Amino acid sequence: MKRFLRGRYCVHVDHHYMLHSIPSLPKLPGVYLFKNEEGQVLYIGKAKNLATRVASYFSLVGVFHEKLASLMQEASSVEHIVTHSEQDALLLEEHLIKLYQPLYNVLLTSGEPFLYLVVTEGPVPELKVARSQEVPGVYFGPFTHRRVVRRAYDYLMKRFRLYRCSVAMPNGCLRYHLGICAGVCTGSFDVEAYRMRLMLAQQVLKGDTQAFRETLQEAVTACNAKLNFEEARQLHTYAEDLDAIFHAIEVTYGPGRYRHEVAHAVAKSSVGSEQPHALYDEAEHELRTLLGIESEINSIDCFDISHTQGRFIVGSCIRFTRGVPDRKKFRRFRITSLDDQNDYAALQEIVERRYKKGVDIPDLLLIDGGKGQLSSVKSVIPRAHVVALAKREERLFGTLKPEGVILDVATPLGKLLIALRDYAHRFALQYHTLLMKKGIHGTKKT
Repeated sequence: MKRFLRGRYCVHVDHHYMLHSIPSLPKLPGVYLFKNEEGQVLYIGKAKNLATRVASYFSLVGVFHEKLASLMQEASSVEHIVTHSEQDALLLEEHLIKLYQPLYNVLLTSGEPFLYLVVTEGPVPELKVARSQEVPGVYFGPFTHRRVVRRAYDYLMKRFRLYRCSVAMPNGCLRYHLGICAGVCTGSFDVEAYRMRLMLAQQVLKGDTQAFRETLQEAVTACNAKLNFEEARQLHTYAEDLDAIFHAIEVTYGPGRYRHEVAHAVAKSSVGSEQPHALYDEAEHELRTLLGIESEINSIDCFDISHTQGRFIVGSCIRFTRGVPDRKKFRRFRITSLDDQNDYAALQEIVERRYKKGVDIPDLLLIDGGKGQLSSVKSVIPRAHVVALAKREERLFGTLKPEGVILDVATPLGKLLIALRDYAHRFALQYHTLLMKKGIHGTKKT
């Protein structure tokens, strides 16, 4: 008998690999990871329906080739990451296979029409989309999602003025006057300025923010020395837009939106692998000490917001009592008061709706976010104990900790709060994905 673990749940498989149950896997798109006892990622796959796809491995062992049987013998756990769409799952799978190179994945042999972004060689290099690596240059990829690659390509070409015309016009082409064309058509083409912008685009693709800033500062200094103030002004806007540029490439066109989920899924010892109620007594004492709360903390409500670039905005609230989920107290919300993304306002709306009668308030509210999210919720329910947990550093903010304190993820408190926060996140994401599939906007209350 093997025992497959996923977070709080167990999957039991007999010696014939017949799957009895996978209660933790939703019928939603995502990526799944088979791991061995040491936590090493053995295989990564994508699915339109996670529950059905993973179940197929247990029912079809022996029908396929020896590799599958070997994988199932070695694997001891299955992790999953829910994505917003099947396309996101495809892109995330490709990214993770490249990053972790699992033993049982056969890389780049499926005959898929892979695409690359390449910066060609030569005196006047170009950024191009390529189907193979035949042309000498610096390659990024391969990518399986062609639409995403072409959108990223168009973004970089427009943002850094990299288009090159094939015609000569004394006053420049229309794209030149729109600020998109590099200016080859004018006859006064500044090759060095073009090469510098191409280098910036290359650094964006690499995700190298430090090199981007350094290159930009050198270029601005050089332009000012040449009295080329217009070019220097244009370059300065890149510095002002730095975060937005990297966000557009990494999150809009890449798997960056799932960074936190990936970190937990591939961790050798997953933070959520212990049941919250087993951690509760010790964690609750530590939490009361940290927050200066004298009374017992028996109930915790966790809130999270999920959306796609401001669309299909939803919220979730889950309750745990002494570390045990109280599903009768779970709530999910379509955001009705917003047309654009505003996490603070969205949180305020769902907290107001959750406690609109001023009753059923828990001993503690846990918010996914930082100081801003904490302040927005405190303004709605000032007498409640509220804390916020920011993902990037796992920093906990509270009334007595206005600048936050970084949680030790190895302690019972760190494990408990992260497990609860992530549970709320998955609950919100599942609802968000469901509404996206149905094409439902946040116009009605649930």
